[in-house]
Amino acid sequence: MIIEGRAVVIEQDDVDTDVLYPGQYLNVLDPAEMARHLFDGLDPSLRDELVGDTVLFAGANFGTGSSRENVPIAMRAAGIRCVVAGSFARIFHRNCINLGLPAIASAEAAASARSGALARIEPETGTIEVDGETFAARPLPPFVLELLQAGGLVPWIVERGRAATLEEA
Repeated sequence: MIIEGRAVVIEQDDVDTDVLYPGQYLNVLDPAEMARHLFDGLDPSLRDELVGDTVLFAGANFGTGSSRENVPIAMRAAGIRCVVAGSFARIFHRNCINLGLPAIASAEAAASARSGALARIEPETGTIEVDGETFAARPLPPFVLELLQAGGLVPWIVERGRAATLEEA
């Protein structure tokens, strides 16, 4: 799995999911509509940078707070293919993986990324390239890669259930 996209950078630490996706939109269920409210409490102009495939770079402790599942859903719908941050709030990181959005910690890559830069990530090896500069991150474990390739936890379970049903037939 290789992920490529243009960088969008949030140059802050401790970004809370409550500002990434404010509470007044929690009743929105359509991912495309959710994407229209992404970053509303932080900086709505960031949405203008989400053109095509995007890799979001952020500071430390990204996704702190309530760890709303709406955030990774809205991010995927908005074209974000991967999030690279200095570090992640634990529940937010797991929500990303469960919802099929790769989330990789690399303080060095996050600190050097500039908006508009070309980013290339190889989750299997932990290699992150930003405008030709290479950074090493911890490779994602095989099970996490399997979940991501399936599109998240629910599609993975559905596929495994389908395979088990076919084996029993």
